[in-house]
Amino acid sequence: GAQVRGLCGTYNWNQQDEFTTPAGDVETGVTAFANKYRASGDCPVLSPFPLDPCGAFAGRRELAEAACAVLYGPAFQ
Repeated sequence: GAQVRGLCGTYNWNQQDEFTTPAGDVETGVTAFANKYRASGDCPVLSPFPLDPCGAFAGRRELAEAACAVLYGPAFQ
């Protein structure tokens, strides 16, 4: 199985398993996949429409890129 899982993908160069859920199954849609990673019942359930979080939340792109930048660091070389 994948050693890395989560919203940033599996980081194994196989695009077929990027949407691996915490339970180990693979979702086909991004919203169903994201809903499996909801941290609490306080988080809204995403609707099955195309997401544009960077457009809806100004300034979030930089935060997201910084948060996922660790995947390019020495820990994952």
